[in-house]
Amino acid sequence: MYSALMAAWALLLGMAFIMLGSGLQGTLLGLRATLEGFPTAVIGFVMTGYFIGFLLGSVIAPKIVERVGHIRVFAALASLASASALVHAVFVDPYSWGAMRVVTGFSYAGLYVVAESWLNDRATNETRGQILSIYMVVSFGGMTAGQLLLNLADPGGFGLFVLISVLVSLALVPISLTAAPAPTFDALSPVGLRQLYSISPLGVVGGLGTGLANGTIFGMGAVYGKVAGMTNAEVSLFMGLILLGGMLLQWPVGRISDLLDRRKVILGVTVLAMLAALAAGTMPGRPIWILLGVAFLFGGMSLPMYSLCAAHLNDYLDPKQMVAASSGFVLVSGLGAVLGPVSASVAMHFAGPKGFFLWLALIKCCIGLFALWRMTRRASMPIEDQGTFVSMPPRASPVAVTLNPETPEDAADWEEIPPDFDPMAQETEEEKPE
Repeated sequence: MYSALMAAWALLLGMAFIMLGSGLQGTLLGLRATLEGFPTAVIGFVMTGYFIGFLLGSVIAPKIVERVGHIRVFAALASLASASALVHAVFVDPYSWGAMRVVTGFSYAGLYVVAESWLNDRATNETRGQILSIYMVVSFGGMTAGQLLLNLADPGGFGLFVLISVLVSLALVPISLTAAPAPTFDALSPVGLRQLYSISPLGVVGGLGTGLANGTIFGMGAVYGKVAGMTNAEVSLFMGLILLGGMLLQWPVGRISDLLDRRKVILGVTVLAMLAALAAGTMPGRPIWILLGVAFLFGGMSLPMYSLCAAHLNDYLDPKQMVAASSGFVLVSGLGAVLGPVSASVAMHFAGPKGFFLWLALIKCCIGLFALWRMTRRASMPIEDQGTFVSMPPRASPVAVTLNPETPEDAADWEEIPPDFDPMAQETEEEKPE
């Protein structure tokens, strides 16, 4: 663990600042938009801008890194993200905020591409799993701590936007001063969604639904808290506990999925998340501490779903094909995240604050029903043939999969997935009949 830290401390410290700023900014904007009187539907469109930008950045930023290099891209995008945070405070209107959310999402996607590919270059086969674990703690911990920074100043003022700008700017310091050379980089070509679906229908639908749920949580969670009557401190706790639940329960959920049919674990976790969402959306006059406890449970069951669905997809791939497939999986999840804030704002417009959790419950219900249906269509994979669950951040770039200890260490070993690839070709059991 010590050697892993020494090899990547500058990158991890820089990402800690990035995650602090990212965690604070998303919650602050949802809260501030509510304070400014933006209609809920308008807030949904504003907040979805981040996920549009992130989706574009996940596709475009790797090509820019390939041409320009890691340090230049990181410096440019960090400066862009820092400046866009200040623009929110200067121009308080939905149009400029929507545009800046796209810029911010694009910038953060590029920053993740740079950091994750650089971390992979610093890792060895012996330290890759350790570095990924540390990166997970930095990602979840930074975003969780960012929620608590909301209490340092008035959300209606200028100070918190300045703090976000400072945090993102500080991320440049350790990375710019590192003496280690930047790695070489090869941009990935995303796998077609139809081909990805043919490999693992549940992995793709689960990834889409998980992106939809995550977009709802990160885009509209603070808005829900404020319109539900929470104080600013309670909003920060509400969002922080969702993230904390995801961080603390990620490993137990993943460990169970390695020991059982992963589809059953996906189903069980989805049902528990649905029940938690229904409890939060239907309990009238609940004490705040009960809601906060439910938020922790919901986060613990919902956020690990991204890693669970990715692991289920990887179960049907050769390790050398995981990198190629990851770009398509990030695209699927990103498409869901784009729809999250807008769809949640519609639900809240018609059902009030409780529409937030009722919409999340409906998403989880649909994933669960699809998982049940898939169990009737394909025989379960033998437990001994399943890969190992690897925790992934809820907002990762396609490059993050290179930190998976099961993927090849050398980028030259990565393989594209053949168009006629059949993941079931070597199975001895046929699919169950209609």
